[in-house]
Amino acid sequence: MAASTLPQLTGDSVFLTDGGLETCLVYLDGMDLPDFASFPLLGTMDGQVHLDRYFNPYLDLAERTGTGFVLDTATWRANRDWGARLGCDEHTLAEVNRLAVEYAAGLGRKRSIPTVLDGVVGPRGDGYVVGEPMTADEAASYHSLQARAFAAAGADMMTAVTMTYADEAIGVVEAATSVGLPVVVSFTVETDGRLPSGQDLGDAVRQVDEQTAGAPAYFMVNCAHPTHFASVLEADEPWVGRVMGIRANASTMSHAELDVAEELDRGYVAGLARAYGELDRTLPDLHVVGGCCGTDIEHLTAIVDELKV
Repeated sequence: MAASTLPQLTGDSVFLTDGGLETCLVYLDGMDLPDFASFPLLGTMDGQVHLDRYFNPYLDLAERTGTGFVLDTATWRANRDWGARLGCDEHTLAEVNRLAVEYAAGLGRKRSIPTVLDGVVGPRGDGYVVGEPMTADEAASYHSLQARAFAAAGADMMTAVTMTYADEAIGVVEAATSVGLPVVVSFTVETDGRLPSGQDLGDAVRQVDEQTAGAPAYFMVNCAHPTHFASVLEADEPWVGRVMGIRANASTMSHAELDVAEELDRGYVAGLARAYGELDRTLPDLHVVGGCCGTDIEHLTAIVDELKV
């Protein structure tokens, strides 16, 4: 599928996606997810039941509102480093990523709305700090395992979620385009609107576009509260128009604060929804809305009501 024909970009309506998968499973369902990895759930019937219970309310909401849905795979941690920590070799990881697409496809087939199968890759690090940075070429090689698995399983696209620095994002774009997958880059930011690397969000978007000849279908921001980045998106610059998706945190806490939190901070639901309304008025082409850490179906329902989807 060409990036220009992705369903979420071809119409006027907003597509929905889900909320904070891992935080919902851990804090609301009481599950133990070592290293915050949800992909092991794909390997058991009981695990898939938990995933069904999580995803179905979001798909129900999309059906009620008549929107499309970007259906993410549960593979944010299914890369080489995190997989190895959980005892998975590369062959096993390739199978897990293919299974994740097949599982998502099964959910989509049961629905009457357009669904987009999105293969999700997370950062090599933990998503809150850069860790040991890679060059773009190193990142392309690193993320190629997941890209190949998604393409082989029939994913419609691939998204790099919670990216902390531009070079890794560039590598993900190269890995996806090498197997013919449209690709989206989603950066996370600190409370000052800058990436964990210290780079301005706008500079990171421009760098990725410049070094990949504009290959990403669009950009997103995730894993930060709108108060951390809304003012940055008010800039009257072309790069702002490339940000077409938002998956915000429920909490206004910083990454450092969230990292040591022992309880879930669901934030202020109505306030988060109003913040999405402001972002909708700021961003010229907001096509995808969902949530990240701490958000659940209540948050997404409020956001949908605010946006009058």
